[in-house]
Amino acid sequence: MAVIPKRTKYRRPHRLRYDGVAKGNTELHFGSYGLKAQEGAWITQQQIEAARVAMTRFMKRGGKVWINIFPHLSLTKIPLETRMGKGKGQPEKWVAVVKKGKIMFEIDGVSEEIAREALRLAMHKLPIKCKFVKKESGDACEK
Repeated sequence: MAVIPKRTKYRRPHRLRYDGVAKGNTELHFGSYGLKAQEGAWITQQQIEAARVAMTRFMKRGGKVWINIFPHLSLTKIPLETRMGKGKGQPEKWVAVVKKGKIMFEIDGVSEEIAREALRLAMHKLPIKCKFVKKESGDACEK
């Protein structure tokens, strides 16, 4: 399932930076448990989908999952052995810009043990260090 923006005509954006701290979405809004980024990175649509599948499979499609990141940024690439000029190139993949402290996934409707294990499985699909967070306290365990 390809997750890309609806309108992509003439869209060749600059590569955005992922260093620094997230400005918003640093607290749980929807679910009781969440997955918080401990560092910045570009997260591809395939990695987001793999994490979603891992969580929902473990939870046996119980509970509710919120995905708070979306791959808006297209990374382009020019074919190999192409001469200089002729523009920027075609979009190769779509990524979400995730900065340190951003809540990427939220879960509700399951027990803490199931949520912790589901988010741990999702962590292994992502290229960054993450932290399991609960609604009551700020943070609990690390990867």
